[in-house]
Amino acid sequence: MTDYCLIDATRPPRADGPPYAECVLCREPTEYPESYKGITLCPVCEWQEAQRTACSG
Repeated sequence: MTDYCLIDATRPPRADGPPYAECVLCREPTEYPESYKGITLCPVCEWQEAQRTACSG
């Protein structure tokens, strides 16, 4: 039996230092560079989002 998960788990590259991009949910600094184009989440929101959208097995 094969299980499929349709969640895209790609993550932006981590920043070496400031400036950091803002979290799109809570506006806290993230671990990602400010120049990254796309959705960035802080570690707390990233974890909560992963919990919310986790594939159940």
